[in-house]
Amino acid sequence: MATIEEAIKSKSFENEWVKANINLLYTANWLYARISSKLKPYQLSHEQFNVLRILRGKHPQSMCQKDVLQRMIAPQSNLTTLMRKLNEKQLVEMGQSEHDRREYSINITEKGLAVLAEIDVLFQESAPSMNGLTVSESFHLNALLDKFRTD
Repeated sequence: MATIEEAIKSKSFENEWVKANINLLYTANWLYARISSKLKPYQLSHEQFNVLRILRGKHPQSMCQKDVLQRMIAPQSNLTTLMRKLNEKQLVEMGQSEHDRREYSINITEKGLAVLAEIDVLFQESAPSMNGLTVSESFHLNALLDKFRTD
C-alpha cells in the first residue's frame, strides 16, 4: 500500500490538514475509478447508479424529481437527462404527477431492481478488495468523515 506521498510523488505537505485534504481527494478519485470499472458493464454512470439506489429505497412508492435530487450524492447533476437515459434503458418509469403537472413521478422498474441486485452481488464479492477496512475501521472512518463535513 502506497502512502499519499508515494502515490503523488510528493516529499512533504504544508501541514497535516493539507495532507489530509489531498489524501481525501486522491482517495475519492481512486474509489470513483474502482466503482466506475464495476458499473461499466451495465453502462451506468455513478449518477445513474445513485438515482437507481434512491428509487429502490422508496420502492414501491414513486418519487418526484426534487425529492430524488435532494438525496443525490452529486445534486448538481442534470436529473432530467439522467432520468431520460434511465427511462430509455427501461430501468425507471416516469409519469405525470397527480399533484403537480410540472412534476414527474418516478419509479424503478423490475428491470432496474434486477440490475441493482446483480451489482449488489458484484460489490459484495469485491468488498474486501475495495477498501481493505474492517467493520470497526469503517465505523471510525464514517465518524471521521461526518466530522470532516461539519461546518
